[in-house]
Amino acid sequence: MKTAAQLIADKKHKEVISIAPNRPVIDALIILAEYKIGALIVMDQDKMVGIFSERDYAREVVLKGKSSKVTTIQEVMTKNVLVGQGKDTFEKAMTLMTEKHIRHLPIMDGQKVIGMLSLGDVAKEMIVYQKNLIKELEAYVKQ
Repeated sequence: MKTAAQLIADKKHKEVISIAPNRPVIDALIILAEYKIGALIVMDQDKMVGIFSERDYAREVVLKGKSSKVTTIQEVMTKNVLVGQGKDTFEKAMTLMTEKHIRHLPIMDGQKVIGMLSLGDVAKEMIVYQKNLIKELEAYVKQ
């Protein structure tokens, strides 16, 4: 079973895609569109201080009539962020995301952010894992 760190290593964009808390929301939207992702890690220097997602944008900017050009990320980001560890299995990450109803999970190696997994990332890995398990069981039964 793959670890969260291994899933991060398999991703198309291996770098931590982030934004500073003092940047305007419009900058985050541009980055999200450019990378075709749904969330960014908010970093103040080398420290994660939050996460900004499409959900934050919809709930905290659009529905409240705020301006994307004036509102800063720190005003609308999610501050209490659940995280996973690189050594965690993808199944543990998926369980946490499902139980807590979150779509994006920053992954840490100790105190360092190494990337972010989406619910789609872990679901895709679960499908691969289950297909391989089925093949192994079928091979075992045929013996």
